[in-house]
Amino acid sequence: MKLITFSGPPSSGKTSVILKVIHCLKEADKMVSVIKFDCLSTYDDLLYKKANIPVKVGISGNLCPDHFFISNIEDAVKWGIKTSADILISESAGLCNRCSPHIKDILAVCVIDNLSGINTPKKIGPMLKLADIVVITKWDIVSQAEREVFAFKIKQSNPKAVIVFINGITGQGAYILSKHIENSSDVYELENKKLRFTMPAALCSYCLGETKIGNDYQMGNVKKIDFGDELL
Repeated sequence: MKLITFSGPPSSGKTSVILKVIHCLKEADKMVSVIKFDCLSTYDDLLYKKANIPVKVGISGNLCPDHFFISNIEDAVKWGIKTSADILISESAGLCNRCSPHIKDILAVCVIDNLSGINTPKKIGPMLKLADIVVITKWDIVSQAEREVFAFKIKQSNPKAVIVFINGITGQGAYILSKHIENSSDVYELENKKLRFTMPAALCSYCLGETKIGNDYQMGNVKKIDFGDELL
């Protein structure tokens, strides 16, 4: 079975892209399952079920979505194998720039929206900078110049990435991504595999449930802005 990690900011079009790609993979007689990670709630599973795609949902709740992802992805792979999937697609929550860390030797895809702002590629962390493939969506409603500048900004952030333009409504470009997925490596288990980047650093008192504001209540991994003498 192949495992593919999809990540990207909220509303970038991850689910639409995945559905279009799965349509292409099904035409190639590939069985695809999806594991959807989110923070509070999701209705995307209804879209997968409507398309007769086996799907499992994981909600992190008050836990860091990064930690929740990596604590569950090994069992997700076992579930994918039990569903007789040729390909298991993991879709991240996409609610922070660290969401769904990519795994070494596992094909990593980041989906980013061309309308999100010209400097957005520089604002996104490892999920874009360490991806193998960066999918650009909503490119069809901007000018050619805007598309080229946006793609250039992505290349500045991740020079090694393959850039694919996909229309989440029509599916244009999805076939290209499906071929990259078909040609990716198989995975039998994740034991001894490593993340491409570290988790968010340590814990602070607010991670552990503190709600009071003030220096007296800030413990653990605390990072402060240097205001110099401006606060004196």
